[in-house]
Amino acid sequence: MAKLSHVDSDGKARMVDVSGKKETEREAVASGRVTMAAGTYALIRGGQGPKGDIFTVAKIAGIMAAKKTHDLIPLCHPLAITHVDVEFRFDDAGHTVEILSTVRTKGQTGVEMEALTSAAVAGLTIYDMCKAVDKGIELGPFFLLEKSGGKSGTYKRKAS
Repeated sequence: MAKLSHVDSDGKARMVDVSGKKETEREAVASGRVTMAAGTYALIRGGQGPKGDIFTVAKIAGIMAAKKTHDLIPLCHPLAITHVDVEFRFDDAGHTVEILSTVRTKGQTGVEMEALTSAAVAGLTIYDMCKAVDKGIELGPFFLLEKSGGKSGTYKRKAS
């Protein structure tokens, strides 16, 4: 069975020492969903909502969140992120906005947490931009779709 990397031999939390790890190109893609009432979805589908341009604000929030992940998640390393992109896909039948966040770096540790944080904060921003008309908006699930680089290589989530 695999060991938890952020726990020492005594079971205490620790930051992983990456100083001996090889620097490689790394990328992670995370996904999240925001589901809302049909009326709310119709209202924002074009991007405009009660507080303005929802998807531009959510994209900027997702980019900023990726860059600040080490300030939000204990034991995450600060990283020199080289690229962040946040995309939105629309499911008209399900009244759902899918968020795809892609993060890249060249470094000694991966960017999975940055991609997940980016997607989650973009989703929270959509909620914030729409809560005046729909407090019942649902967030999630959020998950890692794929990652590449580093010692563990490539991971791709199996379709569910």
